[in-house]
Amino acid sequence: MIPTNTKRETLRGDVRVTLRLALPLIFAEIGWMSMGIVDTVMVGRLPNSAVAIGATGLGQSLYHSLAIFCGGLLLGMDTFVSQAFGREDLEDARHSLLNGFALACVLAPLLMLTVSLWPPLMHYFGISPELVEPMRPFLRALNWGSLPLLAYFALRRYLQAVNVTHPIMFALISANLVNAFGDWVLIYGHFGFRAMGIEGSGWATCVARIYMASVLAVTLLCVEAKRGLARLVGSLRVDVARLRALLKLGAPAATQIFLEIGAFSAATALCAKLGPLPLAGHEIAINCAAFTYMVPLGISSAAAVRVGQQLGRRNPEGARRAGWSAILIGAGFMTCAGVIFVSIPKLIARLFSPDPTVIRVGASLLLVAAAFQLFDGLQTVATGALRGSGDTRRPMIANLIGYWVIGLPLGYVLAFRFGWGAFGVWIGLCIGLMIIGCALILAWRNRTLAASHSLIDRLSPELSDASAD
Repeated sequence: MIPTNTKRETLRGDVRVTLRLALPLIFAEIGWMSMGIVDTVMVGRLPNSAVAIGATGLGQSLYHSLAIFCGGLLLGMDTFVSQAFGREDLEDARHSLLNGFALACVLAPLLMLTVSLWPPLMHYFGISPELVEPMRPFLRALNWGSLPLLAYFALRRYLQAVNVTHPIMFALISANLVNAFGDWVLIYGHFGFRAMGIEGSGWATCVARIYMASVLAVTLLCVEAKRGLARLVGSLRVDVARLRALLKLGAPAATQIFLEIGAFSAATALCAKLGPLPLAGHEIAINCAAFTYMVPLGISSAAAVRVGQQLGRRNPEGARRAGWSAILIGAGFMTCAGVIFVSIPKLIARLFSPDPTVIRVGASLLLVAAAFQLFDGLQTVATGALRGSGDTRRPMIANLIGYWVIGLPLGYVLAFRFGWGAFGVWIGLCIGLMIIGCALILAWRNRTLAASHSLIDRLSPELSDASAD
């Protein structure tokens, strides 16, 4: 039996290693989320604050529900690249990168075509033209950044899996400066540009995404030049077997993300049916909840990488500790975030809008967001740990049941049948998240208890098959 003190020291060591990998990724995720928050704050200073915030938020929500799904199809790279790097097989890691990038190039035009259909669909579902018409040019501008965005996703998955994380953080933080400056110039009209309103926000984001992808592309060339760039170029080929294996792992992960983001997009649409004021309050709360979510999301990426690398080294006990240390960090942070939401909800809401009515609605929804912070952290980090071990199906099933079978239907009934409005929608989301968090923690526990000595053998068969090919 291992002494208790030794176990504690081992756990502390795992926490330190996880934090060292996770911190740059956390800052990167915060940088990603900050763009949307800055956009919302900038357009919130336009003459009709509620409509500007609502139209921008609706457009962002609809676009990202599809864009993040496409990016989720690349999440199989987390498992393939990290496990290849763990067993010191750089050729196989690069092979996954090249095929992941090819997949991104195929997905980009499909994403752009689908996004172009959103405004007519919003009209069809009865969303007010007051929101849809200003959203249309904003979405069109945002859409031109689709290929750079997916290229960024593919490059990031590879770099973080081979422990190159600081350039990812730099790319996102500096891209925020590009985006904020672009917002100031294009939304309000400076340096000879015409004032474009919320459309200018879309173009600023597009330019920032081109910049992000460029920074990571340069980083990749620098990293691979030290490892033998000629070997990377020499292995440039599209492999149908690897593409199929990436999709086999990525499709459930993408579906899980789509179900999660789609649930909040559906909640946005429901709040839009209630009118501009509830939608503006909803956007304030969802931006704050999404901001705190970025921290466990960064930890989740670190968990996927560490679990995958440990399994690549055939060390299932190390993988178990890596997963639990990441979950512990995520749970601790989100508990603190919930306390902040409860303590100063009106002060937080006032950062987004000076309108007292918007502040009141936003503050009430922040109290609901506080209730699910812990569970959101648990489910997010557990999803990453499971993905590192090759399990992307159970998070998908948990999200399907938690959000779409229970949470959203309950929220709809509370909002429209009981007259609770946006508050009812958020109560439904809260209950759904609690169910998902508990289910995924149990799933990770069962996966680690199912005889750690056989965990490697229980990895998805496509991992070993694809590596053999």
